[in-house]
Amino acid sequence: MTVPLVSVLLPVYNAEPYLAAALESILRQDYQRLEIIAIDDGSRDRSLEIMRRYQKADGRVTIISRENRGLIASLNEGLALAKGDLIARMDADDISYPSRLSRQVSLFMQQPQLALCGTRIDTLIGDRIVRGTPNPIYRPENLKALSMFFTIFMHSTVVYNRHVIPEDMLTYDALYVHAEDFDLFRRVTDRFPATMIDEAMVAYRIHGNSVTNKHKRQMRRTHLQIVAENLERERLCDDPQALNDIGLAVTPETIGNAANCILALEDRISGYPQQSLAGYEEGALNLFYFLYQLVSDERRPQLTHEFLTRTGKWGLIRRRERYGLIAGVHAPWCSSVSLAAMRRMDALSRYLQSVPAANVLPRHGPV
Repeated sequence: MTVPLVSVLLPVYNAEPYLAAALESILRQDYQRLEIIAIDDGSRDRSLEIMRRYQKADGRVTIISRENRGLIASLNEGLALAKGDLIARMDADDISYPSRLSRQVSLFMQQPQLALCGTRIDTLIGDRIVRGTPNPIYRPENLKALSMFFTIFMHSTVVYNRHVIPEDMLTYDALYVHAEDFDLFRRVTDRFPATMIDEAMVAYRIHGNSVTNKHKRQMRRTHLQIVAENLERERLCDDPQALNDIGLAVTPETIGNAANCILALEDRISGYPQQSLAGYEEGALNLFYFLYQLVSDERRPQLTHEFLTRTGKWGLIRRRERYGLIAGVHAPWCSSVSLAAMRRMDALSRYLQSVPAANVLPRHGPV
Protein backbone atom coordinates (compact mmCIF):
# COMPACT_ATOMS: atom_id res chain seq x y z
CA MET A 1 0.00 0.00 0.00
CA THR A 2 1.37 3.43 -0.95
CA VAL A 3 1.09 6.28 1.55
CA PRO A 4 -2.71 6.41 1.80
CA LEU A 5 -5.13 9.28 1.97
CA VAL A 6 -7.24 9.05 5.13
CA SER A 7 -10.80 10.36 5.01
CA VAL A 8 -11.98 11.31 8.49
CA LEU A 9 -15.75 11.02 8.72
CA LEU A 10 -17.16 13.49 11.28
CA PRO A 11 -20.96 13.69 11.69
CA VAL A 12 -22.04 16.75 13.69
CA TYR A 13 -25.30 17.53 15.44
CA ASN A 14 -25.49 20.32 18.05
CA ALA A 15 -21.89 19.73 19.14
CA GLU A 16 -20.94 23.35 19.85
CA PRO A 17 -19.35 22.79 23.30
CA TYR A 18 -16.92 20.12 22.08
CA LEU A 19 -16.55 20.47 18.32
CA ALA A 20 -13.52 22.79 18.26
CA ALA A 21 -11.46 20.39 20.36
CA ALA A 22 -12.49 17.43 18.19
CA LEU A 23 -11.58 19.22 14.94
CA GLU A 24 -8.26 20.44 16.26
CA SER A 25 -7.32 16.99 17.46
CA ILE A 26 -7.61 15.74 13.87
CA LEU A 27 -5.99 18.71 12.16
CA ARG A 28 -3.03 18.44 14.54
CA GLN A 29 -2.38 14.78 13.81
CA ASP A 30 1.23 13.96 13.03
CA TYR A 31 -0.15 12.17 9.96
CA GLN A 32 -1.01 14.96 7.53
CA ARG A 33 -2.37 13.26 4.41
CA LEU A 34 -5.99 13.44 5.38
CA GLU A 35 -9.32 15.06 4.62
CA ILE A 36 -12.12 15.78 7.05
CA ILE A 37 -15.67 15.29 5.83
CA ALA A 38 -17.80 17.16 8.38
CA ILE A 39 -21.52 16.63 7.95
CA ASP A 40 -23.74 19.11 9.75
CA ASP A 41 -26.95 17.19 10.37
CA GLY A 42 -29.24 20.19 10.81
CA SER A 43 -27.58 21.59 13.95
CA ARG A 44 -29.44 24.38 15.71
CA ASP A 45 -26.44 25.74 17.61
CA ARG A 46 -23.14 27.30 16.42
CA SER A 47 -21.69 24.04 15.11
CA LEU A 48 -21.81 25.10 11.46
CA GLU A 49 -20.16 28.43 12.24
CA ILE A 50 -17.34 26.63 14.06
CA MET A 51 -16.82 24.24 11.15
CA ARG A 52 -16.67 27.12 8.66
CA ARG A 53 -13.98 28.87 10.67
CA TYR A 54 -11.84 25.76 10.65
CA GLN A 55 -12.50 25.22 6.94
CA LYS A 56 -11.31 28.77 6.24
CA ALA A 57 -8.10 28.08 8.18
CA ASP A 58 -7.45 24.61 6.70
CA GLY A 59 -8.47 23.46 3.22
CA ARG A 60 -8.56 19.81 4.28
CA VAL A 61 -12.00 20.40 5.85
CA THR A 62 -15.05 19.75 3.65
CA ILE A 63 -18.48 20.68 5.01
CA ILE A 64 -21.86 19.28 4.08
CA SER A 65 -24.79 21.08 5.74
CA ARG A 66 -28.44 20.21 5.34
CA GLU A 67 -31.60 19.35 7.28
CA ASN A 68 -31.56 16.74 10.03
CA ARG A 69 -31.66 13.16 8.71
CA GLY A 70 -30.12 11.24 11.60
CA LEU A 71 -26.73 9.68 12.28
CA ILE A 72 -26.98 6.68 9.96
CA ALA A 73 -27.88 8.85 6.96
CA SER A 74 -24.97 11.17 7.78
CA LEU A 75 -22.52 8.29 8.07
CA ASN A 76 -23.55 6.77 4.75
CA GLU A 77 -23.46 10.17 3.04
CA GLY A 78 -19.92 10.65 4.32
CA LEU A 79 -18.84 7.21 3.13
CA ALA A 80 -20.11 8.03 -0.37
CA LEU A 81 -18.15 11.30 -0.44
CA ALA A 82 -14.90 9.96 1.00
CA LYS A 83 -11.91 9.86 -1.35
CA GLY A 84 -9.48 8.08 0.97
CA ASP A 85 -8.04 4.60 0.81
CA LEU A 86 -8.73 4.44 4.55
CA ILE A 87 -11.78 5.86 6.31
CA ALA A 88 -11.46 6.95 9.93
CA ARG A 89 -14.41 7.64 12.20
CA MET A 90 -14.45 10.57 14.58
CA ASP A 91 -17.18 11.79 16.89
CA ALA A 92 -17.69 15.50 17.43
CA ASP A 93 -17.37 15.22 21.21
CA ASP A 94 -14.23 13.06 21.40
CA ILE A 95 -10.52 13.83 21.06
CA SER A 96 -7.95 11.91 19.00
CA TYR A 97 -4.41 11.90 20.36
CA PRO A 98 -1.77 13.29 17.95
CA SER A 99 -0.32 9.93 16.87
CA ARG A 100 -3.64 8.13 16.46
CA LEU A 101 -3.81 8.11 12.65
CA SER A 102 -0.08 7.56 12.07
CA ARG A 103 -0.21 4.47 14.29
CA GLN A 104 -3.23 3.09 12.51
CA VAL A 105 -1.96 3.88 9.01
CA SER A 106 1.36 2.22 9.84
CA LEU A 107 -0.47 -0.94 10.87
CA PHE A 108 -2.45 -1.07 7.63
CA MET A 109 0.73 -0.61 5.62
CA GLN A 110 2.38 -3.47 7.49
CA GLN A 111 -0.70 -5.70 7.21
CA PRO A 112 -2.59 -4.73 4.03
CA GLN A 113 -5.00 -7.63 4.51
CA LEU A 114 -6.53 -5.91 7.55
CA ALA A 115 -10.08 -4.68 7.09
CA LEU A 116 -10.64 -2.89 10.37
CA CYS A 117 -8.55 -1.38 13.15
CA GLY A 118 -9.64 0.15 16.43
CA THR A 119 -7.79 1.35 19.51
CA ARG A 120 -8.25 1.43 23.23
CA ILE A 121 -9.67 4.60 24.81
CA ASP A 122 -9.25 6.85 27.80
CA THR A 123 -12.40 8.34 29.32
CA LEU A 124 -12.87 12.10 29.39
CA ILE A 125 -15.10 13.48 32.15
CA GLY A 126 -15.22 17.26 32.15
CA ASP A 127 -11.58 18.27 31.85
CA ARG A 128 -10.17 15.15 33.49
CA ILE A 129 -8.91 11.92 31.94
CA VAL A 130 -9.46 8.47 33.41
CA ARG A 131 -6.81 6.24 31.90
CA GLY A 132 -7.87 3.02 30.21
CA THR A 133 -6.14 -0.26 30.96
CA PRO A 134 -4.92 -2.95 28.53
CA ASN A 135 -7.10 -6.02 28.05
CA PRO A 136 -5.43 -9.13 26.57
CA ILE A 137 -8.79 -10.52 25.43
CA TYR A 138 -8.66 -8.19 22.40
CA ARG A 139 -6.18 -10.34 20.55
CA PRO A 140 -6.98 -10.64 16.82
CA GLU A 141 -7.95 -14.31 17.12
CA ASN A 142 -10.74 -13.40 19.60
CA LEU A 143 -12.32 -10.47 17.78
CA LYS A 144 -14.64 -12.50 15.55
CA ALA A 145 -16.22 -14.25 18.54
CA LEU A 146 -16.34 -11.08 20.64
CA SER A 147 -18.04 -9.15 17.84
CA MET A 148 -21.06 -11.47 18.16
CA PHE A 149 -21.77 -10.17 21.65
CA PHE A 150 -20.84 -6.49 21.85
CA THR A 151 -19.41 -3.52 20.00
CA ILE A 152 -15.73 -4.46 20.02
CA PHE A 153 -14.44 -0.95 19.26
CA MET A 154 -15.50 2.51 20.30
CA HIS A 155 -16.81 4.02 17.09
CA SER A 156 -14.52 7.05 17.10
CA THR A 157 -11.40 4.85 17.21
CA VAL A 158 -12.11 2.90 14.03
CA VAL A 159 -10.38 2.99 10.65
CA TYR A 160 -11.77 0.97 7.69
CA ASN A 161 -9.69 -0.34 4.79
CA ARG A 162 -11.56 0.17 1.51
CA HIS A 163 -9.13 -2.11 -0.33
CA VAL A 164 -10.42 -5.05 1.73
CA ILE A 165 -14.03 -4.31 2.67
CA PRO A 166 -16.40 -4.56 -0.33
CA GLU A 167 -18.25 -1.36 -1.17
CA ASP A 168 -21.67 -2.93 -0.60
CA MET A 169 -20.60 -4.06 2.89
CA LEU A 170 -19.10 -0.76 4.01
CA THR A 171 -22.42 0.87 4.80
CA TYR A 172 -24.49 1.40 7.92
CA ASP A 173 -27.84 -0.38 8.07
CA ALA A 174 -30.84 1.77 9.05
CA LEU A 175 -32.49 -1.29 10.64
CA TYR A 176 -30.06 -1.07 13.55
CA VAL A 177 -30.67 2.43 14.91
CA HIS A 178 -28.27 3.41 17.73
CA ALA A 179 -26.29 0.20 17.29
CA GLU A 180 -25.28 0.65 13.64
CA ASP A 181 -21.59 0.35 14.54
CA PHE A 182 -22.16 -2.98 16.32
CA ASP A 183 -23.90 -4.33 13.23
CA LEU A 184 -21.18 -3.18 10.82
CA PHE A 185 -18.33 -4.46 12.97
CA ARG A 186 -19.89 -7.93 13.29
CA ARG A 187 -20.40 -8.15 9.52
CA VAL A 188 -16.85 -7.09 8.72
CA THR A 189 -15.10 -9.24 11.33
CA ASP A 190 -17.15 -12.26 10.33
CA ARG A 191 -15.36 -12.26 6.95
CA PHE A 192 -12.15 -10.26 7.27
CA PRO A 193 -9.23 -9.73 9.69
CA ALA A 194 -9.48 -6.98 12.30
CA THR A 195 -7.17 -5.83 15.04
CA MET A 196 -7.01 -3.66 18.13
CA ILE A 197 -4.16 -1.33 19.07
CA ASP A 198 -4.12 -2.01 22.80
CA GLU A 199 -3.15 1.55 23.65
CA ALA A 200 -5.45 4.52 24.14
CA MET A 201 -5.45 6.69 21.02
CA VAL A 202 -8.74 8.52 21.69
CA ALA A 203 -10.29 10.27 24.69
CA TYR A 204 -13.96 9.27 24.77
CA ARG A 205 -16.09 12.00 26.33
CA ILE A 206 -18.83 11.20 28.86
CA HIS A 207 -21.58 13.82 29.11
CA GLY A 208 -25.32 13.96 29.59
CA ASN A 209 -26.18 14.83 25.98
CA SER A 210 -24.28 11.97 24.34
CA VAL A 211 -26.16 9.54 22.09
CA THR A 212 -25.45 6.76 24.57
CA ASN A 213 -27.17 8.65 27.39
CA LYS A 214 -30.07 10.04 25.36
CA HIS A 215 -31.07 6.80 23.61
CA LYS A 216 -30.09 4.12 26.12
CA ARG A 217 -33.35 2.16 25.96
CA GLN A 218 -33.48 1.94 22.14
CA MET A 219 -29.76 1.22 22.00
CA ARG A 220 -30.18 -1.71 24.36
CA ARG A 221 -33.06 -3.15 22.36
CA THR A 222 -31.14 -2.96 19.10
CA HIS A 223 -28.04 -4.40 20.77
CA LEU A 224 -30.03 -7.42 21.99
CA GLN A 225 -31.61 -7.81 18.55
CA ILE A 226 -28.14 -8.13 17.00
CA VAL A 227 -26.94 -10.59 19.64
CA ALA A 228 -30.09 -12.66 19.15
CA GLU A 229 -29.48 -12.80 15.40
CA ASN A 230 -25.89 -13.89 15.96
CA LEU A 231 -26.81 -16.63 18.45
CA GLU A 232 -29.54 -17.92 16.16
CA ARG A 233 -27.13 -18.05 13.20
CA GLU A 234 -24.57 -19.99 15.25
CA ARG A 235 -27.24 -22.17 16.91
CA LEU A 236 -26.01 -21.22 20.35
CA CYS A 237 -29.42 -20.70 21.95
CA ASP A 238 -32.76 -22.47 21.38
CA ASP A 239 -34.77 -19.34 22.11
CA PRO A 240 -32.88 -16.25 20.91
CA GLN A 241 -36.20 -14.39 20.86
CA ALA A 242 -35.85 -14.28 24.64
CA LEU A 243 -33.26 -11.54 24.25
CA ASN A 244 -35.60 -9.42 22.16
CA ASP A 245 -38.39 -9.96 24.66
CA ILE A 246 -36.44 -8.81 27.72
CA GLY A 247 -35.34 -5.75 25.78
CA LEU A 248 -39.00 -4.81 25.39
CA ALA A 249 -40.14 -5.60 28.95
CA VAL A 250 -38.40 -6.82 32.09
CA THR A 251 -40.77 -9.25 33.80
CA PRO A 252 -40.33 -12.49 35.76
CA GLU A 253 -41.17 -14.42 32.58
CA THR A 254 -38.71 -12.60 30.31
CA ILE A 255 -36.03 -12.84 33.01
CA GLY A 256 -36.50 -16.61 33.21
CA ASN A 257 -36.29 -17.03 29.44
CA ALA A 258 -33.21 -14.80 29.15
CA ALA A 259 -31.52 -16.72 31.99
CA ASN A 260 -32.20 -19.99 30.15
CA CYS A 261 -30.64 -18.47 27.02
CA ILE A 262 -27.48 -17.58 28.98
CA LEU A 263 -27.23 -21.07 30.49
CA ALA A 264 -27.75 -22.78 27.10
CA LEU A 265 -25.11 -20.54 25.53
CA GLU A 266 -22.57 -21.39 28.24
CA ASP A 267 -23.28 -25.10 27.90
CA ARG A 268 -22.78 -25.11 24.13
CA ILE A 269 -19.58 -23.10 24.01
CA SER A 270 -18.06 -25.24 26.77
CA GLY A 271 -17.28 -27.87 24.14
CA TYR A 272 -15.48 -25.48 21.81
CA PRO A 273 -11.76 -25.97 21.08
CA GLN A 274 -9.43 -24.27 23.55
CA GLN A 275 -8.02 -21.87 20.95
CA SER A 276 -11.44 -20.31 20.31
CA LEU A 277 -12.99 -20.72 23.75
CA ALA A 278 -11.64 -17.53 25.38
CA GLY A 279 -13.43 -15.17 22.97
CA TYR A 280 -16.77 -16.94 23.37
CA GLU A 281 -16.48 -17.12 27.16
CA GLU A 282 -15.71 -13.41 27.36
CA GLY A 283 -18.61 -12.66 25.01
CA ALA A 284 -21.05 -14.74 27.07
CA LEU A 285 -19.90 -13.03 30.25
CA ASN A 286 -20.39 -9.63 28.64
CA LEU A 287 -23.93 -10.63 27.65
CA PHE A 288 -24.66 -11.65 31.24
CA TYR A 289 -23.46 -8.29 32.57
CA PHE A 290 -25.40 -6.44 29.87
CA LEU A 291 -28.61 -8.20 30.92
CA TYR A 292 -27.81 -7.75 34.59
CA GLN A 293 -27.50 -4.00 34.10
CA LEU A 294 -30.72 -3.93 32.08
CA VAL A 295 -32.59 -5.72 34.86
CA SER A 296 -31.03 -3.78 37.74
CA ASP A 297 -31.85 -0.45 36.06
CA GLU A 298 -35.52 -1.28 36.67
CA ARG A 299 -34.73 -0.65 40.36
CA ARG A 300 -36.90 -3.54 41.45
CA PRO A 301 -34.66 -5.71 43.61
CA GLN A 302 -36.97 -8.71 43.35
CA LEU A 303 -36.34 -8.86 39.59
CA THR A 304 -32.57 -8.56 39.97
CA HIS A 305 -32.66 -11.25 42.66
CA GLU A 306 -34.61 -13.49 40.29
CA PHE A 307 -32.14 -12.95 37.43
CA LEU A 308 -29.08 -13.73 39.56
CA THR A 309 -30.76 -16.77 41.08
CA ARG A 310 -31.88 -18.17 37.71
CA THR A 311 -28.44 -17.68 36.15
CA GLY A 312 -26.63 -18.90 39.28
CA LYS A 313 -24.27 -15.93 39.17
CA TRP A 314 -24.53 -14.31 42.57
CA GLY A 315 -20.80 -14.85 42.92
CA LEU A 316 -20.08 -12.42 40.07
CA ILE A 317 -21.73 -9.49 41.83
CA ARG A 318 -19.85 -7.28 44.24
CA ARG A 319 -20.21 -8.18 47.90
CA ARG A 320 -21.84 -4.95 49.08
CA GLU A 321 -24.28 -5.06 46.16
CA ARG A 322 -25.30 -8.63 46.98
CA TYR A 323 -26.23 -7.56 50.51
CA GLY A 324 -28.35 -4.73 49.17
CA LEU A 325 -30.22 -6.98 46.75
CA ILE A 326 -30.89 -9.73 49.27
CA ALA A 327 -32.22 -7.20 51.78
CA GLY A 328 -34.28 -5.58 49.06
CA VAL A 329 -36.34 -8.69 48.43
CA HIS A 330 -37.93 -8.23 51.84
CA ALA A 331 -37.33 -4.50 52.41
CA PRO A 332 -37.16 -2.66 49.08
CA TRP A 333 -36.67 0.73 50.74
CA CYS A 334 -33.52 -0.60 52.44
CA SER A 335 -32.14 -1.91 49.15
CA SER A 336 -32.81 1.39 47.41
CA VAL A 337 -30.82 3.24 50.06
CA SER A 338 -27.99 0.70 49.87
CA LEU A 339 -27.76 0.78 46.09
CA ALA A 340 -27.93 4.57 45.97
CA ALA A 341 -25.06 4.75 48.46
CA MET A 342 -23.12 2.23 46.36
CA ARG A 343 -23.57 4.35 43.25
CA ARG A 344 -22.30 7.42 45.11
CA MET A 345 -19.27 5.45 46.31
CA ASP A 346 -18.54 4.27 42.79
CA ALA A 347 -18.79 7.80 41.40
CA LEU A 348 -16.40 9.05 44.08
CA SER A 349 -13.98 6.20 43.37
CA ARG A 350 -13.95 6.99 39.64
CA TYR A 351 -13.33 10.65 40.36
CA LEU A 352 -10.41 9.92 42.68
CA GLN A 353 -8.82 7.69 40.04
CA SER A 354 -8.91 10.44 37.42
CA VAL A 355 -5.86 12.48 36.52
CA PRO A 356 -5.40 15.96 35.01
CA ALA A 357 -5.90 16.02 31.25
CA ALA A 358 -4.23 19.34 30.48
CA ASN A 359 -1.31 17.63 28.79
CA VAL A 360 -3.52 15.89 26.20
CA LEU A 361 -6.37 18.30 25.53
CA PRO A 362 -5.71 20.57 22.53
CA ARG A 363 -6.10 24.29 22.93
CA HIS A 364 -8.89 25.92 20.96
CA GLY A 365 -7.62 27.79 17.93
CA PRO A 366 -9.70 29.62 15.34
CA VAL A 367 -12.92 29.65 17.37
